[in-house]
Amino acid sequence: MAKSIELLDVVALKQEIPTARLARGQVGTVVETLAPDIFEVEFSDDEGRTYASLALRAEQLMVLHYRQTQVA
Repeated sequence: MAKSIELLDVVALKQEIPTARLARGQVGTVVETLAPDIFEVEFSDDEGRTYASLALRAEQLMVLHYRQTQVA
């Protein structure tokens, strides 16, 4: 079972969002839970400047991991 998405998780887009000029694989941070399975995700550059912030559904996102995790 996939890990549920939580506040401050680093996530990647599973699909492109042309209207926001975001590519599949773009990395962002969950900054708010808006509703069950709906999250506000902020996308920032290497300098920390936000270039996009939008509400996304859980199925549009993949949680990224920085250390070894157990796989079911």
